[in-house]
Amino acid sequence: MSVSGTLITVAPTGAETAKGDAPGLPVTLDELVETAQACEGAGAGLVHVHIRDDRALPTLDLGRLRETVSALREQTSLVVQLSTGGAVTDPYEHRLRVLEAEPDSCSLTCGTVNFGDDVFSNPWPFMVELYERTQSAEVVPEFELFDLGHVTALHRLLDTCGPPYGGQVHCDLVMGVPGGMPGTAPALVAAVQALPEGASWSATGIGRSSLPVALAALSAGGHLRVGMEDTLTLAQGRPVTHNVELVERAARLAEIAQRPPLSTDRVRALLRTKDRRPASSGGTMGATATMASIGKTRGQ
Repeated sequence: MSVSGTLITVAPTGAETAKGDAPGLPVTLDELVETAQACEGAGAGLVHVHIRDDRALPTLDLGRLRETVSALREQTSLVVQLSTGGAVTDPYEHRLRVLEAEPDSCSLTCGTVNFGDDVFSNPWPFMVELYERTQSAEVVPEFELFDLGHVTALHRLLDTCGPPYGGQVHCDLVMGVPGGMPGTAPALVAAVQALPEGASWSATGIGRSSLPVALAALSAGGHLRVGMEDTLTLAQGRPVTHNVELVERAARLAEIAQRPPLSTDRVRALLRTKDRRPASSGGTMGATATMASIGKTRGQ
């Protein structure tokens, strides 16, 4: 699926980078909320969330996750997506429990991949259990695809378990991870051609592939994911000091492509998320009304 605007996802923190190596990395709740607010103002429509503990180490603590979702929902209108990947060392049961924090969306990686020197493990039984839990919890999964084999696994998952909550298949092509598909235009085209019919998709370029992947994605009708989880430099010798710099650049590229950033309401309509926002923040539509607005959104 392609729409006239661009969904910009910001992934501000991740689980790999240390605060000492990137002072602008948001690791506290206050820092994360400030970052989300600034990035929403710059054009982001969805925030992909990893959280840290009091020592700034990655955690999947359920209480912290709930607090984070609540704060982001109350203080921004962004679609809130929690990572179910966590850190590569997190056990499966902790990753499954992420859904109990009631996010709008969650990541769902469609296979195991070498992740630098580590292994990011996503065996088939875990994928199925996580997917079935998203269906029951009415959470929209974003299928994370690190390689062409993951696209094949996605087809198998849909054939086995049926469509996701809301009915819209949305994917993120994660490109440039050592061990996954390269961050190149030919690799992107091959992956997009293999996606399920009607799927919407974003692309993430890791490190130096960030800009080439963004340009290729826009030219192919896709959406963008940027953030300090994925890249820490704007150019050679120029470090990122705040996630908003990456969102602002993505928004400029989207404008040049004549596909400006989608509003958060249009992002919700595109992804068909359940509207869990407090009534005072515009969350009175509910899932039914959100679904009813899809036709208008697709026609824009």
